[in-house]
Amino acid sequence: MKSVFEQFGEIDPPQRLLMGPGPVNAHPRVLRAMSADLLGQFDPEMTGYMNEVMALYRPIFGTQNRWTLLVDGTARAGIEAALVSLVAPGDTVLVVNFGRFGLLLSEILQRIGARIETVDAPWGETVPLDAIEAAIHRTGPVLVATIHGDTSTTMAQPLDGFGDLCARAGALSYVDATATIGGMEVAADRWGVDIVSGGLQKCLGGPSGSAPISISDRAAAHIQRRKHVEQGIRRDDIEDGEGPLIGSNYFDLAMIMDYWSDKRLNHHTEATTMLYAARECARIMLAEGLEARYARHRAAGGAVTAGLRAMGLNVFGDDRHRMTNVTAVYIPDGIDGETVRRKMREHFEIEIGTAFGPLAGKVWRIGAMGYNARKHKVLLTLAALEAVLKAEGLRLPTGDGVAAALAAWEAAR
Repeated sequence: MKSVFEQFGEIDPPQRLLMGPGPVNAHPRVLRAMSADLLGQFDPEMTGYMNEVMALYRPIFGTQNRWTLLVDGTARAGIEAALVSLVAPGDTVLVVNFGRFGLLLSEILQRIGARIETVDAPWGETVPLDAIEAAIHRTGPVLVATIHGDTSTTMAQPLDGFGDLCARAGALSYVDATATIGGMEVAADRWGVDIVSGGLQKCLGGPSGSAPISISDRAAAHIQRRKHVEQGIRRDDIEDGEGPLIGSNYFDLAMIMDYWSDKRLNHHTEATTMLYAARECARIMLAEGLEARYARHRAAGGAVTAGLRAMGLNVFGDDRHRMTNVTAVYIPDGIDGETVRRKMREHFEIEIGTAFGPLAGKVWRIGAMGYNARKHKVLLTLAALEAVLKAEGLRLPTGDGVAAALAAWEAAR
């Protein structure tokens, strides 16, 4: 009988092209950075890297916020840290809901004990700013929370004026930019938003496991009023606040900010390898240039959409508010969506995404983001989709999808 060791060989995943809504293939430079030696969490070299990460992510978030840092964990760790640190049980929170991830905000807030109000749009649309304004006046929230780009619907919520609207009503504001950071402009200061959080695994071209976050001075002051340093690491130079206790130790942004500050509060052990990854993701993006980066994602998304339509397929959602990096397309009548996804994996080593909720079994989601927002990867994906659909008996114009995508890419570039 084989031992456990003998039963499980060395990890050797297939060389698969990940063209779904995320995660995507990590940039090779990011993977190389992750192989660097570990350091002690308070080594001067390590704290120097932490300070560099803070500086690197400010332009990516479009902010001058001092408190621009990482929360250890997947993108959802950043979401939970923001919400649990801003919201106390009984607080009223207005959620802008237009897809699965708006529903996720409500789910997290319910667990915090918030009083939840929503302003909603059907899946495939976004919420008008005047509807948000009316809902703020109706509900009087402590916080207004929204998704920037919701990959479940592939829609991007317009946010110019959003933060200022909240501030005028005395409310804080939060934006989950997990699916857009690194591929669409994130403009925390121009939007006037108090907290924005993201993740590495989509447009930033890294692995899941680190959540960049940026916190305004206004939000930081609100959070510091709730500070309660855990007993084993209390210090004379750090005072507790007088507000209600933050309902999580690990996601307590008051202590996390002290960890990232010159105080170096020993709150947790930084995920060194993920910090290396986040740092390299940011370096790659800034070297490319923000506008060039956003233009590349627009070209890739436009090419996907043009190619799908040239194949005679119907694209889901409102073109005016489509995310540049993820496109949803209706599964043709008579075609089994999961069979197509399986055959694209088996025959072409390409993965495209399924869908959630009311769109489950109705659309595929095709992503072109980060390291994969490139001309040849878009063309290969469309060619593979055409081949599989033809093999499944669907009549398609031969080669029109690739030709249209190529023309759209060249026109955009």
